[in-house]
Amino acid sequence: MNAHVRPPAVAGMFYPLDADTLTASVDAMLAAAPRSAGPAPKAIIAPHAGYVYSGPIAAAAYAALAPDRDVIRRVVLLGPAHRVRLTGLALPRAHALRTPLGDVPIDVEGARLALELPYVTVSDIVHEREHSLEVHLPFLQRVLGELSVVPLAVGDASPVEVAAVLERLWGGPETRVVVSSDLSHYLPYPLAKQTDAQTAATLERLQYVDHEQACGASPINGLIAVARGRNMTIERLDLRNSGDTSGGRGEVVGYGAFALSERGS
Repeated sequence: MNAHVRPPAVAGMFYPLDADTLTASVDAMLAAAPRSAGPAPKAIIAPHAGYVYSGPIAAAAYAALAPDRDVIRRVVLLGPAHRVRLTGLALPRAHALRTPLGDVPIDVEGARLALELPYVTVSDIVHEREHSLEVHLPFLQRVLGELSVVPLAVGDASPVEVAAVLERLWGGPETRVVVSSDLSHYLPYPLAKQTDAQTAATLERLQYVDHEQACGASPINGLIAVARGRNMTIERLDLRNSGDTSGGRGEVVGYGAFALSERGS
C-alpha cells in the first residue's frame, strides 16, 4: 500500500458533503433503527444506495453492531465493483479512505493476508469512483468510532474464492464483516416486493443468490459459504425498497439488512 489517501468519490451525491450534516443524518437514521435484543452479529449485509433511499435500511444493520463499539477494531468490507470490470477481488493502493468525517485507515495486516491469495490484487482504478464501499464508511465511523478496514471490491469471483478471503481475515470478536449489496433493480413496486421477499427467504435458508436478485451476489455468496461451514444463523433486520423510503413506485430498487451470527455468540 502506498502512503496516500483515497478521497471520497460520492460525498455530496450519495450522502452529505458537510461533516455536521452528515453526522446528523447518520445519527438520526441510527436512532430510528430498531434495536436487536441479542448480541452484536459477526457479519452484516447492508445496502449501498444514496442515503435518502437506502440509509434507513443500512442503519438497521449498523445499529446491530453498536453494542460492540468498544470491542470491534477491524471491519472486512466487501462490495461489488460497479464501474470497472474486475476478475477476483481488489484492494485500493492507499493507506486510508477519506470521508467528510475523517480518514479510516486500511488494516495493514489484513491487506497483507488478503494479497497472499492469487486472485486478490491492488487497483486504484477499481476503487476510484466505486460507491459500494464508500457509503458504508460514515456509518462505521459513527457506530464504531476508531477502526481500520480491509476494503475489498469484488468482481468475477466464486463463492469459494470470496470465502477463502473471509476465512483468512475472520479473526475474533475484534473483527466483523460487512457485505454491501442492494437487491432487485428497477422493478414495479409490487413485483419488487415479491422478488425481494423471495431473495430474503433464500438467504435465510443460507442459499446462494444470483445477480438478478442482488448486485452484491458475489460477496454475499462468499459470506453464505462461510456461514454454512461455520453453522451460523441469519436474521432479517429490514426489507424495503426505494418506493417505501423516497421516490415513486413505478420502478424501484430493493434493499435488505441482515445479520449473521456464530452460534453461541
